[in-house]
Amino acid sequence: MMLAWSRREALTAAAGLSILGAATPALAGKKPKDQVVWTFDNLTRIGGVAAHAEGAPKIIDSPVGKAVQFDGVQDVLFVEQHPLAGAETWTFEAVFRPDGGNEAQRWFHLQEMAPEGQPVSTTRFLFEIRTVGTEWWLDAFVTGPGYKHTLIFPDKRFPVGQWFHVAQSFDGKMYRAYVNGVLQGEAEVPFKPQGPGRASIGSRMNKVDFFKGAVHEARFTRRYLEPKRFTGVR
Repeated sequence: MMLAWSRREALTAAAGLSILGAATPALAGKKPKDQVVWTFDNLTRIGGVAAHAEGAPKIIDSPVGKAVQFDGVQDVLFVEQHPLAGAETWTFEAVFRPDGGNEAQRWFHLQEMAPEGQPVSTTRFLFEIRTVGTEWWLDAFVTGPGYKHTLIFPDKRFPVGQWFHVAQSFDGKMYRAYVNGVLQGEAEVPFKPQGPGRASIGSRMNKVDFFKGAVHEARFTRRYLEPKRFTGVR
């Protein structure tokens, strides 16, 4: 079943969910102290954190609000924060539109950065996609000391050119991945909290596997959320 995310439109009846737009009660008013929202409506400051762009990503209007569009060739946006550093349980959500492009695209990377003089850290979170023709599927990945796991499901495909909500979460035992609030898969992972770092959007941190499409928003919660609590899902 191919399910697209767009402002004030329902998911298909089979999903049993409805979707609200970006400016919804889910994000309106006072945010919990353990939650951070990044809205991609500029290229210099995201969620109050310093950011800078390389290549030429663009700010666009879309049915879900302002977004940053990436060309799949050279565009990337760096944000100087790892918003889930130190979290023991967590939920990492994003609203994005994949537009085709190369097969492997690492489009949202949270990276632990080692202190100066220490070996480079490989501890990280990643949202990735695989794209073939007019379809894509989700690849969620997390790795750190003593754990490394990929949640990828080539049989669960979605159309390019539409807006989607994706999420990955950890409840203290199980690592899970979702598209439009629908579970894609899960696995038991011995996760340990990650250290401070930074983020890249539009490519992997080392500027490979560029993303073709747009990103509207991300939300980081330092606890596990049930799908009914996801951004815009009710």
